Amino acid sequence: MTGHHQTLALLLFSVFVAVTLAITTWVSRNRHGSAEEFYAGGRLFSPMENGFAISGDYMSAASFLGVTGLIALFGYDGLLYVVGFLVAWLVVLFLVAELVRNCGRFTMADVVAARMSERPVRIAAGTSSVTVSVLYLVAQMVGAGSLVALLLGGTSEAARNWTVIGVGALMVIYVSMGGMRATTWIQIVKAVLLLGGTIVLTVLVLVRFHGDFDQLLRAAAARSGHGDSFLAPGLKYGGTWTARFDFISLGLALVLGTAGLPHILSRFYTVPTARAARRSVVWAIGLIGGFYLMTIVLGFGAAAIVGPDAVRGSNAAGNTAIPLLALDLGGGASSTGGTVLFAIVAAIAFATILAVVAGITLASSASVAHDLYASLRRRHAKPRSEVAVARLAAVGIGVVAIGLGLLARDLNVAFLVGLAFAVAASANLPVLLYSLFWRGFTTRGAVWAVYGGLVPALVLVVLSPVVSGSPQSLFPGVDFQYFPLENPGLVSIPLGFLAGWLGTVTSAEPPDEAKHAETEVRSLTGAGAV
Repeated sequence: MTGHHQTLALLLFSVFVAVTLAITTWVSRNRHGSAEEFYAGGRLFSPMENGFAISGDYMSAASFLGVTGLIALFGYDGLLYVVGFLVAWLVVLFLVAELVRNCGRFTMADVVAARMSERPVRIAAGTSSVTVSVLYLVAQMVGAGSLVALLLGGTSEAARNWTVIGVGALMVIYVSMGGMRATTWIQIVKAVLLLGGTIVLTVLVLVRFHGDFDQLLRAAAARSGHGDSFLAPGLKYGGTWTARFDFISLGLALVLGTAGLPHILSRFYTVPTARAARRSVVWAIGLIGGFYLMTIVLGFGAAAIVGPDAVRGSNAAGNTAIPLLALDLGGGASSTGGTVLFAIVAAIAFATILAVVAGITLASSASVAHDLYASLRRRHAKPRSEVAVARLAAVGIGVVAIGLGLLARDLNVAFLVGLAFAVAASANLPVLLYSLFWRGFTTRGAVWAVYGGLVPALVLVVLSPVVSGSPQSLFPGVDFQYFPLENPGLVSIPLGFLAGWLGTVTSAEPPDEAKHAETEVRSLTGAGAV
């Protein structure tokens, strides 16, 4: 890219960073340091504000960069991510949002521990939440590295690495200084920017094809090199039975994983009531649905206008399809319009990454402090000291995410998020649903459900083609691939549910009927909710 692209994009990105740091500084001066303030923003946000913040949390680099890249490279099969990400919200709306808000205080473990032995359940749920969060963070870091490689012409590996480190440092500052209130306002600003930028690009693509979506699809198929098969299932997931099972596994992970994502669950505690939580989800579904419909246009637009070869040439995983599309729509690499539009899109993508990593880091640091620290070190930790631990945890999680982000820099960000969803669906969703709906569920069942999904999911990822055995693996030089699927959800999600059932039926501990009745009344009516 030319110096004009670099300068303008970096200038716009610097403006966003300055604004968000100003928000963080302002919030840090007006907080009183309580756990409720740090974890839940004082529960003062309206359903609309929280809906924008949820959509900001959810519309990550995977959506903006990864999904559009997959559609540009694989056509119809890339659409599967859009469907999975969107349908998942129905699970959240009908099974999780209101009940979780009524039963918990700050984290998922609060819901489960309400009717179980607190210590083992909190340790298990906290461990799982941190693991999912770190996997999700890695995807955002990879997106940041891909953008910088494109912005600097792909010549400076050091610059790409330093960007990942810089993003990690900024997210630690946002979380440790501002807590949930600053993070929420950053998400709202980012959601407005992202939706605005996506609308502009979508309109420009449709104008290029005179509003004829059919013509856009035909042009994308013609340029793809695959003809009409580009618009039919099977280009990525239909060639072999292994690929078909991988597709089923991915679909399960995407649809079920959202309801187990820690940074999404924590959003339901930032509103004053369960009704507000439900209305937040309705707002989020509307905003997210509109966004994903536009990514379909942008993905096929990138295939038709930029071409899959150019996208793959810039980034093998397709993570840079959107910036390249913006460059072309604006008039090309040497034009003022192309420079401006490319810079705006690159800055929005950076903003997307920064905002999402802040939300995930906050959720995972809350799990470390509120669940692990309070259980392992000091059973009755004071709220203020717990908040201090959360701030320290944000630093540690940031360091781990940076290291893994540098390692996984050549993988598609949407694919990486698919792995995080699989782990969330395997470890968090079973224990959450059993706790809310199964009267006979016990402490052993809760612990087994978490570890019975978490451990197989992680082991299967390590033994999959993602880590070794192929040129696209994390470690292409070695081969310990024994599990054929790239996404473990098809195996690990049923194992999580099975382990929870098995742990419960073999438990000597009788289920606490009184606590279940109390939880049931609280979850359905909100009586006694915090």
